[in-house]
Amino acid sequence: MISRALQSAYVAIRKNPLSDTSASKHVQAAIHIYIAKDNLGKGHVTPMIYAVIKLAIGMYGLILGMHWMRSGLEELAADKLPIWIQRFVKTPTRGLFTGIFITLLLQSSGAVTVITIGFVSIGTITFADSIGVILGTNIGSTITAQMIALQLDRMAIPILGIGFLVMICCKRPLRHIGQALFGFGMIFTSLAFMTASLQPLAQSGWFRGLLQTSAANPLLGVLAGAFLTALVQSSSATTALTIALSSQHLVALPGAIAIVLGNNIGTCVTAVLAAIGNPIQARQVALAHVLLNVAGVAIFLPFLQPFTWLNQAITSSPAMQVAMAHTLFNIISSLLAWPIARPFASFIEWLLPARQSV
Repeated sequence: MISRALQSAYVAIRKNPLSDTSASKHVQAAIHIYIAKDNLGKGHVTPMIYAVIKLAIGMYGLILGMHWMRSGLEELAADKLPIWIQRFVKTPTRGLFTGIFITLLLQSSGAVTVITIGFVSIGTITFADSIGVILGTNIGSTITAQMIALQLDRMAIPILGIGFLVMICCKRPLRHIGQALFGFGMIFTSLAFMTASLQPLAQSGWFRGLLQTSAANPLLGVLAGAFLTALVQSSSATTALTIALSSQHLVALPGAIAIVLGNNIGTCVTAVLAAIGNPIQARQVALAHVLLNVAGVAIFLPFLQPFTWLNQAITSSPAMQVAMAHTLFNIISSLLAWPIARPFASFIEWLLPARQSV
């Protein structure tokens, strides 16, 4: 009744505007908003729209949680990071382990790559020594996917609460620990929110068709993963979304693995952006990062089905299968490139020589 009365009043005002044009417009706008709210409450907005909005909110919360956790951890180690990198990155092997350790600490391969580019730009470390760090960051980034696959939903709220209390009640360095805990809890809270939002999408024919098409054509899955990761600037976030899709049985494992492979290409955008405007050595690091990840995907893609079987043999959990595929891909591809790090660095210097102005 109220909605019909408001609609009638809205039509009447449109036909016979008030003498005060400004007042008439304000009244029309107010009635229009009220009608929209009334329609929203009556379910005129489909559950699909609600699901998409919830998914977007969950993704935003996930990225924000990762940012909070990373920021807290960075503050804890801020004074020591330059010392560690300068002291330990002297050979590809030491660079590999340094990259793994710092990425585990910061929970961001992109952040470590950007730091490395900065040090190469000012001459603190050489380009050749940075190759090992890049390989290490690829391995170190896999721990985030493994944590997400554990689906620690029940612990999320307590961790969130403890982190918040420590963050507002304590001084440094405990405050930074609280910030990291708060971000950690926010990651799993957002992941649960995303998983719940995917249930209405599971009933959608077009959504299922889109995922089935990606699963049937692995190259499309790779491109989708690369594009989404480049868009949100977080491979961990897109891997988390893929894990959520897989755990809801919305995407088959081969398609999920293809998306994860694409994530590793998309994450290179961070390095490319960081290298813009920097010396040629910094651009060499970015190029090396891109070529290493693209080559790894190119090697694995033809063997996607056997790789799928391997992960299915390791675990029966769909979420863990995706996380394990992410881990194995990065470990194997990094270890394959590790023995040839020096020749690969020479190859990059040949492709992009220091004398060249780009």
